[in-house]
Amino acid sequence: MKESANRIEHHVQVESTGETAVDLLQRASSLSKGRVKSAMSKGAVWLTRGKTTQRLRRATRKLQSGDELHLYYDESVLAEVPAEPKLIADAGDYSVWNKPYGLRSQGSKWGDHCTVTRWVEQHLRPERSAFVVHRLDRAANGLILVAHSKRTAAALSEIFTRRKIEKRYQAWVSGDFSRQPYPLRVDEPLDGKSAISEFSFMQIDAGRSLVDVRIATGRKHQIRRHLAGLGYPVIGDRLYGTGEQDGVDLQLTAYLLAFRCPVAGEKVEYRLPE
Repeated sequence: MKESANRIEHHVQVESTGETAVDLLQRASSLSKGRVKSAMSKGAVWLTRGKTTQRLRRATRKLQSGDELHLYYDESVLAEVPAEPKLIADAGDYSVWNKPYGLRSQGSKWGDHCTVTRWVEQHLRPERSAFVVHRLDRAANGLILVAHSKRTAAALSEIFTRRKIEKRYQAWVSGDFSRQPYPLRVDEPLDGKSAISEFSFMQIDAGRSLVDVRIATGRKHQIRRHLAGLGYPVIGDRLYGTGEQDGVDLQLTAYLLAFRCPVAGEKVEYRLPE
């Protein structure tokens, strides 16, 4: 057991078959049943049975002797309210969404209610499972794919792995990017792995430039790190730029995805509406 002012972590061995998770966790922690149920619904409770550990959301699920429950309760995480994504296209086996600033691509052991996949599972109709295909920074916004079966998720992920997809972004950056030759290709490894980005100047306004971006790889924070390395940090970038002083969200938007659909076998292209 680990506890702090706002964070509680419990690991409870199940000794008797037939008990419920909410009862066990309520007794093991200082939380009410209502708070335990809320934490479960938001993905903060896990069940280990044998060699498998997965989130447990159903409070009344009967447990077996030998199971182990895990509660990761963080008030600040559970109090977050997810920003609402907008549906761009529903292809049945997958859907395309406009992810807003602040919505996560994937959760953590402390919860997943502020992820695009969980939001989709709860709001898309007809109701379907949702699986992560690729990631878009929490601070960024724009197009993101969500698969609705493990098979489709694997097929779409393979497209990204094999670089058979066109991904385009727009970023507002500090400085006059028109001074750079364009398209400007940056082939600069990140974290020991190949990372290739291509930047083209679009317009300048009040000392900042709008840049069109293509990436051939998808390393962590690749666009932000490459642009900062060139001396043109993305406006609102709190990690690699002057975001703390900018007073705005990260000005990085994924506006186009184009690939051959692994389900229909035809070329598809998705763009953010103008």
